[in-house]
Amino acid sequence: MPAKSKVAVLRTTPETVLADYQRLFQMAGGAHSLAPGVTTMLKDNISWHYPLPSANTTPWELEGSILALRNAGFRDLVCVQNKTVVINAFKGEDLNGFVPIFRHYGIPVKYNFRKEDMSWVEYKPKARMLVLDKIFDKGIRIPDYFIGKNIVHLPTVKTHIYTTTTGAVKNAFGGLLSTYRHYTHSWIHETLTDLLAIQKEIHPGMFAFMDGTTAGDGTGPRTPTPVVKNVILASADQVAIDAVAAKLMGFDPMKIGYIRLAHERGLGVGDVSQIELVGDDLSGENWHFHVGSNFHTFLAWMAWYGPTKSLQKLVLHTPLVAIPIFLSEFNHDFVHWPLKSKHIYEKWRTETKWGKLFQRYQQEGVLSK
Repeated sequence: MPAKSKVAVLRTTPETVLADYQRLFQMAGGAHSLAPGVTTMLKDNISWHYPLPSANTTPWELEGSILALRNAGFRDLVCVQNKTVVINAFKGEDLNGFVPIFRHYGIPVKYNFRKEDMSWVEYKPKARMLVLDKIFDKGIRIPDYFIGKNIVHLPTVKTHIYTTTTGAVKNAFGGLLSTYRHYTHSWIHETLTDLLAIQKEIHPGMFAFMDGTTAGDGTGPRTPTPVVKNVILASADQVAIDAVAAKLMGFDPMKIGYIRLAHERGLGVGDVSQIELVGDDLSGENWHFHVGSNFHTFLAWMAWYGPTKSLQKLVLHTPLVAIPIFLSEFNHDFVHWPLKSKHIYEKWRTETKWGKLFQRYQQEGVLSK
């Protein structure tokens, strides 16, 4: 049976959130989970370049994590970004308020798709892989820059149309796999489990903060329905923090494939009864979230699980892949954002306390000066 893991959970407010993130790091034993004297990578989460609430790392999560790490003596910090075929990392870090924070704290940013920042090298895992060695039968390749560095994941609390929930474990997906990671979606739970095993081999220290100040219900990760929940979490156990977040959202963590597989393989603790919860008592909470469906969900089902699954190699491994990419990008950026998500964002920005804090970041850049 895996050893008991610790997850810190706090209720927070816009007035106290930066201090709360620093307290959260201490409560979760963050300093002991990271190796001293090495670079610590901040891996933020940009699920959509547009600032839809709950879809992306919040600016206060980013700033709070920087303050917590620096106060604990981890001053060699660097942010690492990735891209997908439909997400623009530069647009995302700009629209979500990251750039002024990077500039203020002197945090360099590296991109896993820029040759001048890092190279993709073949990696042979020591752990037995479930699927990655079969999917990438010519060799698993990862960014050389990741090897030997601490990593701190910065996801949000939200649902996901492929994995039910998403968080710390899924946050490695974009960083460790190239844009060809869409090959893995039919085996996404096994893929995430394999990536967690690789992370444990290449990173001397791992930690995760998770922002649920506004959590995402429905059709996440890019187009969730934002719900104000005023909660933040942290843990050195990537599986445990995802399990606790899943439980808060109303799901049984051990019925979520990647959580169960990782727990069974001893990569973390997915059974909430084996997790030590510290901080505020949220044990009685159930947000009754659910995974919604939309046009993108239908396309995804057709591609990864439905009757056209047999056509994957014809479509996804040839220039025909441009067709589903175009459909997804057009649907999200030119239909969903202007007709729906932009209005949700503007309502949140003007009517909620977290939206008003986001406006303050837009005006001031950082809170702690």
